[in-house]
Formats: sequence, C-alpha cells, structure tokens
Amino acid sequence: MLKYKHVLVAVDGSKEAEWAFKKSVQIAKRNGASLNLVHVIDTRSFAAIEAYDRSIAERATKYGNELLNDYKKEAETAGVTHVNTFVEYGSPKSIIPKDIAKQVEADLIICGATGLNAMERFLIGSVSEHITRAANCDVLIVRTDDIDE
Repeated sequence: MLKYKHVLVAVDGSKEAEWAFKKSVQIAKRNGASLNLVHVIDTRSFAAIEAYDRSIAERATKYGNELLNDYKKEAETAGVTHVNTFVEYGSPKSIIPKDIAKQVEADLIICGATGLNAMERFLIGSVSEHITRAANCDVLIVRTDDIDE
C-alpha cells in the first residue's frame, strides 16, 4: 500500500486553501506523514506599491506567520505530530513545486483550486495549474469543503 511520508500544503488565506489544509491534516494523520505548511508571499504583486509603503512586506510576513502558526496549532491538536511551516517570497507557481517540494521531499502537494489572486489567474493561469504541471510528485487540487474523517 502506498503511504505518503511528506505532505506539502500551500495556504494563502483563501477558503479553498483552508479546505486543502483540513484535508491535508486528515491525509497526514492516516499516513503518519509530516505536514509541511507553506505560505508564499508573491513579491511581484506589491513591488510597485513598496516604493510608497515600506511596511507592506512586513505586514505580509506577519500575516503569513500568523496564518501558519494557527494552522500548525490546529494540525497538532488534530493529532499530526510533525508539522513544519515555511513563509517564502517570490512566485508561488515556481517556489512551491520546485523549491519547497524538493526541500521537504514532498510526495504529495495539496492546494486549493483557486486562491486569493483572481487577476493573476485570469491573466496567466492558476497557481494550482502550474503546480500540477511542474511537480514531480502527486498533486491533490481541492475544490470542495468535504472532509473525510
């Protein structure tokens, strides 16, 4: 029977990312896997604004850390024993499947079907689509809030 050892879940604060997180907790528990939570701050989205407001990066980092800490506590309370968190900077489309997945030796990446950045999705495709194409492991794209207990 195939068992996942290192589950990577991408979260951005969206509803579908929360569903992905909840499913990742159940999968990690069933498999005895480590759970790796990643929040990528897309620096391209605020590069122009940063010239006027230097606190944007600080606020984005603070938000990401708080989000991951809350999810980490929830996963540990649910019974996942090994939880890692990562706040990264750059393009989620390349960082998640190429850098973070390799770093944590992910054998499963989980993400929501859509995230917070609707404009980017409209112009150049979704993050989940790019992850699916670039990943060297299984990918689960979450579209519903149904959680198998």
